[in-house]
Amino acid sequence: MKVNTQSVNFNADRKLIDFIQKRMDKLDLFYDKVIKSDVFLKVENTSEKTNKIFEARISVPGDSLVVKKQCKSFEEGADMAIASLERQLKKRKEKLRAHLY
Repeated sequence: MKVNTQSVNFNADRKLIDFIQKRMDKLDLFYDKVIKSDVFLKVENTSEKTNKIFEARISVPGDSLVVKKQCKSFEEGADMAIASLERQLKKRKEKLRAHLY
């Protein structure tokens, strides 16, 4: 799956982009009809430790799923957001399967 990664207010290093790509590729195991995915990485200018925002948008036929997580690191946000997307994709697949039978 092609993941379009955009970083806002900073330059993301290659290691972070590769990490996100690898984690997003695992979503294909749960639902193989993903059209495209966009990831937005943002840093808020606040004094809080949880100033990193990870937002993912996945387009599937007829719908798009959006998850937004705010954490201490982008890796932690990616893990939490992708786990949430996994649950949403499994739920969607179950609904489609229920309509078929």
